[in-house]
Amino acid sequence: MEQYPALDKDTERIAAIVVDAAICVHKLLGPGLLESIYERSLAYELNERGIEAKRQVHMPVWYKDFEFPYGYRMDILVEDQIIIELKSVDTLLTVHRAQLLTYLRLSSKRLGFLMNFNVPILKNGIKRVIL
Repeated sequence: MEQYPALDKDTERIAAIVVDAAICVHKLLGPGLLESIYERSLAYELNERGIEAKRQVHMPVWYKDFEFPYGYRMDILVEDQIIIELKSVDTLLTVHRAQLLTYLRLSSKRLGFLMNFNVPILKNGIKRVIL
């Protein structure tokens, strides 16, 4: 298995804030809402904490010399370094993790969170992914 270097302290600090903010949102709203509600709420909560969180960030995809200018959209990009992919589903699937891994690889980011808000306890719905 390939070993990746540890994340820097600032990234880990921001990651802790991301998880805490997500838990706060889930405690206030609970499960069962649309993904877009959690997305807006989490971005708002992060911004209130002084953390830059951009929603629906377009990223191009290149195939050889052909560019798809809006190849994909990240749900939330935090401080230009952490990708959050939000779900509100009964069960996270392997395709959801694959989606986040592809976003990380194509954007050259190292840390991402896959968060499923449709769970009774949010910590059971958070998957941390590092490249």
